[in-house]
Amino acid sequence: MYNFSMAFVIIRSGLDYDYASIKPIVHEIMDKAGLAAIKKESRVVIKPNLLAAAPPEKAMTTHPLVVRAAAEYVLEKGAVPQISDSPALGGFDKILKESGIRDALKGLDVNFKEFRESAIVETLEPFRRLELARDALEADFLINLPKLKTHQQMLLTLGVKNLFGSVVGFKKPEWHFRTGIDRDIFAKLLVLIHAALKPSATIIDGILAMEGQGPGRSGRPKKLGVLLGSDSAVSLDHAVCRMLGLAPEDLLTNKTARELGFPGDFELDGELPQIRDFKLPRMSPLVFGPKAFHGFLRSHLVERPVPDEDICKLCGECWKYCPAKAITKGEKAPVFDYEKCIRCYCCIEVCPHAALSAKETLPGRLIKSVIKRRK
Repeated sequence: MYNFSMAFVIIRSGLDYDYASIKPIVHEIMDKAGLAAIKKESRVVIKPNLLAAAPPEKAMTTHPLVVRAAAEYVLEKGAVPQISDSPALGGFDKILKESGIRDALKGLDVNFKEFRESAIVETLEPFRRLELARDALEADFLINLPKLKTHQQMLLTLGVKNLFGSVVGFKKPEWHFRTGIDRDIFAKLLVLIHAALKPSATIIDGILAMEGQGPGRSGRPKKLGVLLGSDSAVSLDHAVCRMLGLAPEDLLTNKTARELGFPGDFELDGELPQIRDFKLPRMSPLVFGPKAFHGFLRSHLVERPVPDEDICKLCGECWKYCPAKAITKGEKAPVFDYEKCIRCYCCIEVCPHAALSAKETLPGRLIKSVIKRRK
């Protein structure tokens, strides 16, 4: 369906957040990706990961120095960069402040603009039409700056997944509800969003990454010291999987991308470190067995989000954001209707207090142990 020349992947390792080291790497990646073609009148959108208001040491957002390096590259070409995203939680301005991005870019001629207006683009079945941020769709150059993080629903959030941030506002939970409990369908949605936006360059901030139950506050920062970039988000995601000791198809967006004609092959510039102690979330099946029993299985056997009453502040973010309307306010913590819950783990992602985590049920653990013993 799609035809692409061989992509490149540049990786540099052993890094800290030292601007003198980061800037030339970012600029090298941009040059090789063809962004030297940026002109004074070019519309250039830089899309970092701005999940929620958090300082850089929490590893929830793209580091401000990576954003600054990308912005300075655009400015050197005579254009004005626009920093944009549609955050899942909290105000755009607050996130810019808490993440350190606004301070890091102080004094530069940069526009900060939240994605608010959508435009429609035609795509493949079963979706047919996507509503994506107009600014991202109409940009002459889209620079994609994801953070290397785990993702409770999709295993990792990397280059392709970061572009889900171009879905504006509460359209995000609507898509989670439409794709339901089918991870393969959600992966196809992510790949088709990526295909519609066609980012010019993707640079993954993995200097301080996130492991465990990411991508929100329940994840744990982990220093990897790597910065990776490519002209192909799919190829870059393949490279990260190889670095972490995963088969490319272990990441569903990679598997789906290959089926749609994005091979993920690449020529490597640099040496991929072999990282084997990176803690990934468990990817338990969301449903199994006869369809008539799916509701019962989701309620009693399948891994699910669970609140910690000692940490929960009853702030309401989880039940306001839940696409399946499966969460209500309780006396000490939110109450879940696990038969309705589609296991998108949006609640864990947006919880500002790390009061939610994914846990297996006792019956589910017992059944798994019996199955293992019989193998």
